[in-house]
Amino acid sequence: MYAVLVTGGKQYKVSEGDVIYVEKLDAEVESTVELDKVLAVCKENGEFVVGKPVVEGAKVTAKVLKQDKAKKILVFKYKRKKDYRKKQGHRQPYTKLQIESINA
Repeated sequence: MYAVLVTGGKQYKVSEGDVIYVEKLDAEVESTVELDKVLAVCKENGEFVVGKPVVEGAKVTAKVLKQDKAKKILVFKYKRKKDYRKKQGHRQPYTKLQIESINA
């Protein structure tokens, strides 16, 4: 059984027990979150349900494992012969989730 869900503007294909990294959610560590924007669900018997745009009544329950920031990326802008250099760093916050159940 798997589901396709949307969170943070991105789509994820998840099964029970999967660990995914999503855009930062407002939730405490060790709490549970319900994601209800489920686009499609494939059930145990092989039945595939596609929503228009979401599947009615479908929910994915996940446990928050971690709130953290990703590795730093460096943005370096440079214009030759003009003595222009700009160095900037960025760390994107994320939430680590473990999928506990898929309710279709």
